[in-house]
Parts: sequence; C-alpha cells; structure tokens
Amino acid sequence: MKFQIIPVTPFQQNCTLMWDENTNKAAVVDPGGDVAKIAAAIEQRGLTLEKVLVTHGHLDHCGGAKTLADQFGVPIEGPNEADAYLLDELATSQTRMWGLPAGAPFTPDRWLNQGDTVTVGNETLQVFHCPGHSPGHVIFFHAPTKVAISGDVLFAGSVGRTDLPNGSFNALVKSIRENMYTLGDDVQFIPGHGPVSTIGSERRGNQYVPDKK
Repeated sequence: MKFQIIPVTPFQQNCTLMWDENTNKAAVVDPGGDVAKIAAAIEQRGLTLEKVLVTHGHLDHCGGAKTLADQFGVPIEGPNEADAYLLDELATSQTRMWGLPAGAPFTPDRWLNQGDTVTVGNETLQVFHCPGHSPGHVIFFHAPTKVAISGDVLFAGSVGRTDLPNGSFNALVKSIRENMYTLGDDVQFIPGHGPVSTIGSERRGNQYVPDKK
C-alpha cells in the first residue's frame, strides 16, 4: 500500500490518498475540501478511486466527501454513526463554527464500528472506534505497512481537541491508550494535521497522554 498526503482547506488538513500498487485501486481518507486538487492527484497517478473513507464528521475532514464521491461514483465509508449529527450540520452550524465553505451533508453508505475492516483493492485496513475528539471518530490501520491514519485523535506531540461539543478528554485518552499505543512502537501514523510521527515516539514523549508503563 502506498500513501500520499494532500493538504486541503485553509486548516491544511492531511487528506490521504492511498492505493494498492497491484491493482491501482485507491481510497481517499478525509477529503475536507479542495476536491479538484484531490481529483488531480488521483488522475495524475492513473488510479481508480474505489471509495471515500471518513475518520469523523468535522467539516475540515469531510466537507468535500460527498462531492468527491459523487464525481467518481463511489461509496463513502465511515465514520461511526455517533457522528451522524455532525454530518447533518456540514452546511449550517459547522460552517459558522469553522469559517470554512459549506460542505454537502451526507449519510455514508456504511457506518464503521470497532473491529470492522475496509478494503482498498486487495489490501485490508482495520478500523478502531476512537471517541474523544468527536463521539464517532474512527482510525484506520494497515498492518502490513505499519501505517495508521489517526484523524484528530493523536498528533506529533499533541492530541485532538476535546473542548468541542460532545468532546471528552477522558474518552480520548482511553482511545489513544487502548487503540493506538497498542499498535506497536514502529507504527507510523498520519495525523489530521501536522507532521507524521510514530507510536513509539508519542508513547514515550507525548505530554498529554504519557504511557502508564
């Protein structure tokens, strides 16, 4: 599996294009906006978009999801159903909150839960439900390449905000300790914003969620 980070929106959100090298089938994770930029990257690499994946329902992560999915005629998978209310607000209260262009509200073709898997070509990613930043947040983990896409759960040296409606710092800490720190120290993760880091680096040095060991 190959990965390309495509920063989108004025928030420079890390939209991720991933593809199976053997089939050239691809998925886009968190198309928050700048759909033309994402589409150009897909076409430049000669990939066939198979689906859109969404970690959570905040506008900068999924504001362009429906537009991209409709353009390519593909389904949307994720987030967890607990974020349904956020998807309904993509063109209203979220636009006012974030000051970004309105997104198109949508209901995904598939809600995702802890223990689910998603496929991209012949590759499989594990799904972990990681509430805290939002109640329906999920992350994706590709074990063969040891790469996780963490959305706004864990960052290099930081963690996702929990002061937003329905956020919970205790839930976020639990999600990180149980579903991210357990993936393995050599696992790289692509956060929703900022640079890539490793689980080991954060487990040892993240001041917000220090390792209990």
